[in-house]
Amino acid sequence: MIKTLLLVCLLFPCIAYAQVQQVARWEIGMDVENTSNYKASSVDSTGLLIYRTAKDNTELQLIMLDTALHEKWKGNITIDQGLNVTKTTNYKNFYYLLLQREGLAGFIMIALDLRNGLYAVHVLKNAIPFSPSEFQATAGAVLIGGYFNYRPLVLHYSFQTNKAKVLPGFFNEPGDLTQMKITPDGSIDVIVSSKNYQSKKCLWIRNYNAEGDLIKTTVLESREKRNLIFGRSIKMHNNEQVVAGVYGKNGEYSRGVFIASINPSGEYTIRYYNFADLQNFFHYLRANHEKRIKERIARRRVKGKNTKFNYRLLVQELIPYQNQFVLLGEAFFPKYTYRPNYVGIPAYGTRGYGINASRYRNDLVFDGFQYTHAIVIGFDSTGHVKWDNSFEINDVKTFQLEQFVKIAPTKDNIGLVYLYENLIRTKIIRNNEVLEGKSVDELKVFNGEGTVTRQDAKTSHLDYWYGNHLYASGVQTVRKSKDGTSLPFKKVFFINKITYR
Repeated sequence: MIKTLLLVCLLFPCIAYAQVQQVARWEIGMDVENTSNYKASSVDSTGLLIYRTAKDNTELQLIMLDTALHEKWKGNITIDQGLNVTKTTNYKNFYYLLLQREGLAGFIMIALDLRNGLYAVHVLKNAIPFSPSEFQATAGAVLIGGYFNYRPLVLHYSFQTNKAKVLPGFFNEPGDLTQMKITPDGSIDVIVSSKNYQSKKCLWIRNYNAEGDLIKTTVLESREKRNLIFGRSIKMHNNEQVVAGVYGKNGEYSRGVFIASINPSGEYTIRYYNFADLQNFFHYLRANHEKRIKERIARRRVKGKNTKFNYRLLVQELIPYQNQFVLLGEAFFPKYTYRPNYVGIPAYGTRGYGINASRYRNDLVFDGFQYTHAIVIGFDSTGHVKWDNSFEINDVKTFQLEQFVKIAPTKDNIGLVYLYENLIRTKIIRNNEVLEGKSVDELKVFNGEGTVTRQDAKTSHLDYWYGNHLYASGVQTVRKSKDGTSLPFKKVFFINKITYR
């Protein structure tokens, strides 16, 4: 069904200014006690779409911004109570919101035309209830990735037939859905990390055409005593595929990175690089600590021995850059703390340690994921490491694993940028060189009315936008003074446009 949104055209003055600069800002006021936060989503060079649910989750509020952060239109869509927005995505001029009722199979999808405010509602029937972890769109379909009974699956919904189907090749074994990617020609690449019959972790790479038919399956496996834990791929012009990721002894810790080249017939070669082989992997440590580690590596290398390091590493991106492939990964570890609990009071934790069992005990409680550093590696077309660099991010702790560091490439260098607690951290590199060390800038308020402390901006995010632009978004409590003692001046949801040159 087709409906028209109430469009309100608004004009605001453009803020434009000539490394990383904040050039414009948009904000909307919120009630101080309001917990229904707005969310911002990039629609590439069309602008940004702001949305939230309101009125007891029965209304979807939408605001469309252009690239200058001018409001183009805004309106509301009525939804059934109990439906929640679980994922969003876009394809060219269309924006898709995926809604689901908790515990039930099937989805409701709203397809929004960003040009005129028209929208259509699609009912995606599916007999298998699952929570989506991936959502992407093509010209003729949307794809929803998730898990059922620890087994990954991908649901394909065709706009032509208005029917949904599970892509073939799933439900065989438990595994991890590591990537679901749409190629420029509309075909689909899905990578699953799962164990083979020898209980070794391999990468199952399945290629589908635009209609969701299985074209080819390639099982990427190591012939050595290594497990391929995680991988991301990129398709080349000659139809070859490059996959890069991490390997290790088991599925929890990685010992290095790998890069594989797969030809159109499915034959492949893999190159492995221990963390000890990288020049700047340990550069996030203090100078003396890094020196001791490198001396230890050198001593063992003279004796013909390898030095093995175990890290939890998320491979976030694999992108082409100046006849190279650049891999971005982020290292982290889970933190735990002890919390005293009196006997008789339920404890949140996994283990109790009694000091005086009749009075109280200490419980081990998960306290978030602590990030340590990001690594950036440049590979040539044959899979050889040309350079590597790192960016310390040891001030970041979060309860949800997500990508913090973004790559901002230019013709002459690469900027590494992340946002945490209202501060933008930036490092400029060129291959192994550091052109500009870690710099810190506060998010600008722009209008000069009030200030924002780090404690008042804990829900901000930095995301890719279009071209050489990023955007920061989140909720800020603005105060009149910076000491944090004054009463809140206002609470806003904000967008800051960030440009790198």
